[in-house]
Amino acid sequence: MPIWSPSFSRAAVLSAAVVLSTPATMAVGTIAAAAPMSAARAAHTATALTDGRVLVVGGFLAEISPVNAELYDRARNRFIPVATTNTVRHSHTATRLADGRVLIVGGYGPDNTPTTRADLFDPSINRFVPTGALQQARSGHVAVLLADGSVLIAGGLGPDWTFLANAERYDPATGRFTAVGDMTTARESHVAVRLRNGRVLIVGGHQGRRADMRLFASAEEYDPVTRRFTAVGDMQVRRHKHDAVLMADGQVLVTGGSDERDDRGVYNHAERYDPSTQRFTRLTATMHRSRYKHAGSSVLLPDGRVLIAGGAAQAEVYDPQRGQFALVGGRSDLAGQFSAVALLSDGSALITGGYGANLRPQASAWMFAP
Repeated sequence: MPIWSPSFSRAAVLSAAVVLSTPATMAVGTIAAAAPMSAARAAHTATALTDGRVLVVGGFLAEISPVNAELYDRARNRFIPVATTNTVRHSHTATRLADGRVLIVGGYGPDNTPTTRADLFDPSINRFVPTGALQQARSGHVAVLLADGSVLIAGGLGPDWTFLANAERYDPATGRFTAVGDMTTARESHVAVRLRNGRVLIVGGHQGRRADMRLFASAEEYDPVTRRFTAVGDMQVRRHKHDAVLMADGQVLVTGGSDERDDRGVYNHAERYDPSTQRFTRLTATMHRSRYKHAGSSVLLPDGRVLIAGGAAQAEVYDPQRGQFALVGGRSDLAGQFSAVALLSDGSALITGGYGANLRPQASAWMFAP
């Protein structure tokens, strides 16, 4: 759809009998301004490289003005433009491969239609090189690195407002995409997480546009062995433009999103998916901020907590041991929606771009310190 339309022992341990129904009020961690990017952008990607730098790709300045790529150098606190990609794009995916290269797939190209083009960024030479094309032009899809090093690409929006159920896998050894079985439901604005058992959980999303939009509470799993998708239990509510992250205990945290009213129906609640039962359970605690358009902005911290940095002007952290959310201290002027977050090796996180209520993409960047 076009963009506009591991475990840490805590000092205080709560009794298992205590049920928390309200968010925590004590701030955790802090956010400070980092150097700005060279270009304002939203609906871009930010990918941590193995050498500690962060690759920022694409996004848009306006609906039909996608922008290119840059690298963040933590040691010098600066963004440096890099050689251009073969296709400027937004609403694409970026996946770091096992060898350290980054696969950039699909999205809206310069003519603001979904593209089949893919690029590989090689950090050893700081350049993008073309690779095989997608079988299906798509944007708003999901991409997940599988245990064997291949990448699953699923769903999204194709040309002429075609909502896609089809999926394909990218093989880094051959540079080719090959079709796999279809999802049980065509969906866009969904999210996907690789589980500990190697399967991939795909959650929520929608079909249609405006008055005809239909949201899903449904979820499914992809089995990389059989290459088949199978339905699992539904979420407690329908969601799109939400986020999901694998937690240290192997369960999946799903946060925010909205209902059919879009920005007038944004959620502040969350739920957990248990792969052993294939069921979702709504959390008792709620987030401090309602948030949506934040896919890819939540990261698992080294201590087992989850940073939720997108979708609102202030970030928060979920502590699964306490079962509660707490606001992050420091800056509370994040752009919020369609931002991108990259977890760094020291447990900090770089938050980049996005837009707020005025729908104007920002060049600002921020650093979260736990």
